[in-house]
Amino acid sequence: MDNTAAAGTPAAARRPRVAYKWIALSNTTLGILMAMLDTSIVNISLPAIFRGIKLNPLDPANGAYLLWMLMGYLVVTAVFVVTFGRLGDMFGRVRMYNAGFAIFTLGSIALSLVWSTGAAGAMELILLRLFQGVGGALLLANSTAILTDAFPVNERGRAMGINMVAAIAGAFIGLIVGGLLADIHWRLVFWVNVPFGVVGTLWAYLMLKEVGIRTPARIDWLGTLSFGACLVMVLAGITYGIEPRGGHSTGWQSPFVLSLLLGGTALLIAFIWIEQHVDQPMFHLSLFRIRAFTAGNMAGMLSAVGRGGLQFLLIIWLQGIWLPLHGYNFADTPLWAGIYMLPLTGGFLIVGPLSGWLSDRFGARPFATGGMLVTALSFGLMMLLPVNFPFLAFALLTLLNGVGMGLFAAPNTVAIMNSVPPRSRGVTSGMRMTFQNGGMVLSTGIFFSLLIAGLSAALPHAMYAGLVQQGVPAVDATRVANIPPIGSVFAALLGMNPMQQLLGPKVLSALPPDRAQYLTGKTFFPGLISGPFMDGLKVAFAFALVMCLIAAVASALRGGIYLDEETAVVVPGLIASDTAAEVGAE
Repeated sequence: MDNTAAAGTPAAARRPRVAYKWIALSNTTLGILMAMLDTSIVNISLPAIFRGIKLNPLDPANGAYLLWMLMGYLVVTAVFVVTFGRLGDMFGRVRMYNAGFAIFTLGSIALSLVWSTGAAGAMELILLRLFQGVGGALLLANSTAILTDAFPVNERGRAMGINMVAAIAGAFIGLIVGGLLADIHWRLVFWVNVPFGVVGTLWAYLMLKEVGIRTPARIDWLGTLSFGACLVMVLAGITYGIEPRGGHSTGWQSPFVLSLLLGGTALLIAFIWIEQHVDQPMFHLSLFRIRAFTAGNMAGMLSAVGRGGLQFLLIIWLQGIWLPLHGYNFADTPLWAGIYMLPLTGGFLIVGPLSGWLSDRFGARPFATGGMLVTALSFGLMMLLPVNFPFLAFALLTLLNGVGMGLFAAPNTVAIMNSVPPRSRGVTSGMRMTFQNGGMVLSTGIFFSLLIAGLSAALPHAMYAGLVQQGVPAVDATRVANIPPIGSVFAALLGMNPMQQLLGPKVLSALPPDRAQYLTGKTFFPGLISGPFMDGLKVAFAFALVMCLIAAVASALRGGIYLDEETAVVVPGLIASDTAAEVGAE
């Protein structure tokens, strides 16, 4: 098969054989499953990982290591997906995707073999996670384009729905498997990916074919470097904005963070100018003239900003407060948090494939817009939950949230991919993932900051009063109360009770045994943070609600079914609005 098919070749002539589309779907589904499983399994296993390398993640000096273990992978994928999507358009999407599978697998093997302990071990883990993120970016940037190439336009919604179900399933499986394997040995959480990676890599190299259009071109080095540097600075600024600096509970006001954010904004302006003045730009900005493309990406980014930090908030709520109050040991809470969040996954699994299939017939707008409205409703109702909620209410509301995102995800993705010329599908897939992953990093930064702001206002006084009431000397109570509240957030996120470490053996040994046991037990710390936590949580949920409503408006503005001119030739009966002319001649 000629891998450099001309742009003028009729789309019907380039359609792959029927059997191949299922090969493409099964392999890309395996890749997405592996990538999402790895993300959640690492997050849930962080306490065991840090114990394994003998580093205390709650020590203020080690906060940056924990932040980059949580955020580094997302930052790298957001930075590279557009570039790798463009390279896929130029040199072959399958070739880039195959390289991603191999790099991701090598990263998993290397992570399981980290040889150092302490700060050096943490740095090795972070650097290898960044390397693994390069493989993840190659997979994410090209998998959606490969599916779009393989499936006819009237079946893409169903294919994307199945693919996204695998992503959600991978995230849930990772929570459960991570909770089980971390108790055996922390290295197993990285080894579990290796069989998937080896099989997927071999399968991809043997079975996947280049069936899409390749557009030979020169690499736009100025555009690539300015865009990459812009994202690195902005996303790093958001990451460091969470960390306390200069006596403040967060770092948003520090000159370092402000310099990163302002420098990234300046580079974004430079990138836009460069792309308008080079012969072969990395990304054709003229694609933003397509209403379906622009509205779909804006809706996707806003939904990610609104919902990206949700999993962290729910994990903190469950692991730091609800589960201990219901008798669970702190060490067991990561596993049970994954189990109790099953309704969130279930809502997506039930609705995701169905909404994708229906959008093939009726278009993306009703399902994507309706999904955002349902998600906004779920956030509004979550604000009414008490801190020690009845589980049935929590389960129904998280199920509703999953249903809303299941309605939105596949239709929105397919609408974006259908709206652009086939030769631009790789870079379009990358841009979609940049909006999504960038939105998730921004969401995590905003949600953490809102939560920390709520804790900073009330937690120090509540902690001081609670400790003094239990007989802790005022000087020790003052010292503990003045520790930045992000330590309490990280403790809840990691399923750890920080009181024993914060007070220290000297203070605890001087107290009566019953009081020392109470302070380090299952109720004191959750009761202490529950009030301030709910103050921050309600603000975060209100912010998420607003973002989802704006995303619903953006989704509604996309228009009806909107196909690029070349794709529309294949299925003229599907068009419900004007056919999109191809823009940005290459």
